[in-house]
Order: sequence, then structure tokens, then C-alpha cells
Amino acid sequence: MRLKSAFITAISALLTISVLSSEPLKAQTNFKLPDLGTSALQALPLEKEQAIGEVMMMQIRGSSPVISDPVLDEYLTTLGRKLVANANDVRFPFSFFWINNPEINAFAFYGGHVGVHTGLMAQSDNESQFASVLGHEIAHVTQRHLARRIQQQQDNNALTIAGMIAGILATVVSPDAGIAIISANQTQAAFSQLTHSRSAEQEADRIGMQTLNNAGFDPYASSEFLTKLAAQIRYKYQPPAFLLTHPLPESRVSDVRLRAQQYEKRQYPTSLEFNLAKSRVVARYHHKPKDAENLFRKLIKENSFYNTTALKYGLGISLLDQKKLDGAAEILEELLASDPKNLFYIDTHTDLLIAQEKADEAVKFLANLHHNRPNNQVITLNYANAALEAKQYPVAEQLLKSFLLEKPDHNLAKQLLADTYKKQDNLAAYHEANADVLAQYGAYLKAADEVQKALNFVEPQERVKQQRLKALLTQYRQMQKELARL
Repeated sequence: MRLKSAFITAISALLTISVLSSEPLKAQTNFKLPDLGTSALQALPLEKEQAIGEVMMMQIRGSSPVISDPVLDEYLTTLGRKLVANANDVRFPFSFFWINNPEINAFAFYGGHVGVHTGLMAQSDNESQFASVLGHEIAHVTQRHLARRIQQQQDNNALTIAGMIAGILATVVSPDAGIAIISANQTQAAFSQLTHSRSAEQEADRIGMQTLNNAGFDPYASSEFLTKLAAQIRYKYQPPAFLLTHPLPESRVSDVRLRAQQYEKRQYPTSLEFNLAKSRVVARYHHKPKDAENLFRKLIKENSFYNTTALKYGLGISLLDQKKLDGAAEILEELLASDPKNLFYIDTHTDLLIAQEKADEAVKFLANLHHNRPNNQVITLNYANAALEAKQYPVAEQLLKSFLLEKPDHNLAKQLLADTYKKQDNLAAYHEANADVLAQYGAYLKAADEVQKALNFVEPQERVKQQRLKALLTQYRQMQKELARL
């Protein structure tokens, strides 16, 4: 799915948020931020940890290149949930998201949020290596390592709790900036943080490897990935981003390698889904389309004796993104015919039909799939997007409303719904939906402004709608006050 919505571009340009923030805070709740203040916490209860995680997620959405790609989201979430299902001490639901960044990195923070750089996917040799990093990050959350670091501060007032969270947020998203924040506060607290993080890495390695094995992946992949990172250190002045927040002394690699030997060594099947996701990342996020075409043609030629399905998929995307539609169609239609239920192929086939100005055909194609797999995010969001392109606005509206009943926090669906209302010239609904999107980024003042605009398009006799919007306006303003407390 490749969105062309000017609305989505405008939203991205609007947002520059300097406060700590998170995953959608629902205006329909009476959410209260934890009172962090300037003193240390005696403890960090789970509900406060989740609240801080939501606030941090808002900041990431407003200031980082978070990817809204339904097919990549589906792959990452499915893989992440498989690992979480095989982990111990899981206290709350996890959420996984992509950052468009070529650096090898992944990070986890309060409340079960796990961010993954596209560079990690591009540089992983197989699914077990990729999953080993996710398992490691899940262990950081289940063992509450960040919560422990805050608790460790309770005997030292040199760094405030709010300052600590700011440093953690900067560190996990932009390691260089975060390290600068910590080094600017050369205190015993900062030193103890580093010591604690090394012990936390050992614990996350051990527990993450166990989770990896329980989920059916190769536990030896953990040492393979760390060995790969260690090799990069020798040839780079600056280490990979992952190592700025995950210390890698020599003993750690050997410890992980020895720990893996307790597991039976065996062969693991190649994952087509992983290779398709990797090709999609390389084609759509790491290279210009022409460069991606050249790369995939070269790789297909070099690997002509092996299964080149995923490489052909990457080539098809690169041709599609250059508007070389005949060449793209030859590849993508063949792939879809070989595996009609594959979500990667369904997604790009929809893009192809829309590029060929066959949006009505795309709607028919997806309607059949949606009947069998209702509310699958790849099918539903492509279906809604195709309906928008075909100017079948009531179809798009109904699809998105039904989808949001099941997934009320899905940001892309909310953006598409706002776009649908705008195209129907339903300005009251558009501004209200727009406010909902802005609230997901913590932009509550802008959200309140949008609700005020919505009120201007409500008829005098629509008293119930007026009262509801006024209540929402009050709530957004209160949310802004709550956020300002940090």
C-alpha cells in the first residue's frame, strides 16, 4: 500500500513536539499522567510504567520517521506476538513499530513498546537473527530494566526522574543524542546507570535466547548477530547505533556463544515472509527506485541457481515505484498467481492496479478477499484506499469505521478516515477526525483547534453533536494541561 494522501503529508509537517510523549492517548478516557516531579520514585507501578510508555510513544510519533506500512506492520506484529507468547513475566500487551532508519538498532521502553529500525531488517541474514534482537528487547521489558534504572536513582538527586526519562527517550531513538545527555551529567548516578545496563544486557541475553528457542527460532542466531556487530566495530570509527545503548564487551559475545551450546544444533527452514519483508525494506525505504532496480537485477543474476522469489518481489516494487508498469506487472502478477493469499503480493498488486488507473478493479479484487478475511489490516486498509481512489467514499467510510471498532488506536486507519470525510466534503466529521489524529501525536492544542473548527460546521439543531464536541474540546484542553506537567 502506497499512500498519496496530501492530508497525511500535512499532518507530518505540522508536528514538532518538545515534551515527552506516546502511543495514542484516547480522548475518550480520563487518563492521568503519573506525578514524576523532581524527586525520585520509591517504585514504578505497572500502571505508571504504561502511562510513561504512552507519553514516550507520542513523542516518537511526533518527532521520528515512524513507518505506516500495513504489510510490514503485519509481519513485525505477528513475529513479535509469537515471541511474546513464548516469554515469561509478560505483564501487559506489547506493541511493535518501525522506524525508517538504515542504522542497525532496536529499542524497548516502558509499557511494552518495541521500536525496530529498518536497518536491522536489512542487515539481518535470516529471520532467527532478526527475531533474536526482538527477543532481547522483549526481555528488557519483561524484566523491567528501565524501571529498575529509575528506582536506582532514588538515592541520588543529581538527575531528576523527568530528566532521566528524557535521556532514556533520546538514547533509544537517537543514541548519539542520548549519550550526550548522560555524559553532560558526569555523576555517580550516570556511572551506575552504565554498570546496571551491562548486567541488564547479560540478563536480556539469557532470557531472550530462551524465548527465541521456545518460539521455534535458532538460539545460535543470537551469537551470530552479536559476532556480526563485533566485526563491524573493527572497521568503523563509530559503532552501530545498537551498541551505543547495548554495550558489547568481548566477554558478552563469548558468553552468548557458550550459552547457545546448551541447545541442540539443527537446521531451520528459510522464511519467505522474512525475505519478502527484507526486500520490501531495501526497495522502498533504503534505496531510490532506480538504484533498487539495479541492485535486485544484480542479486537475481548472482543467485540464479537459488530461490529468487523475494528478490523478484523487490525488483517488482522498484519497477512499480518508477512507473515502469509493464515490467512490474509481469513480475507481480506472476508472484500473486503462485500464492494468491500472500499479503505482500496482495498489497503490491493493489498498488499496481491503482497505478494502472484501475481502482475499480482493485476494489473488486479486495472485496472478495475482505469477505474471507474481514478486518485483516493489509486487506482492509488497501481496500479502503482503493475505494478512495475509485471515489467510492461510502465504501471506504464503512470499512474504516468497522476496522476502528476493533482497532481503535490504528493511526493510519484514522488518517484514511479523515481523508475520506474531507473528500465527501463532510467538514464537521473531517475536523473531528483530524483532531483524533493530532491527539495521537500529543498535539492537544491543535486537536482542540480542530474540534473548534468542527463546531463551526454543526447545524444549530444538532444539539447532541454540539454537546459531544464541546465535551471533547474540554477533554483535549485538560489533556494538554496534564502533558504540560512533565
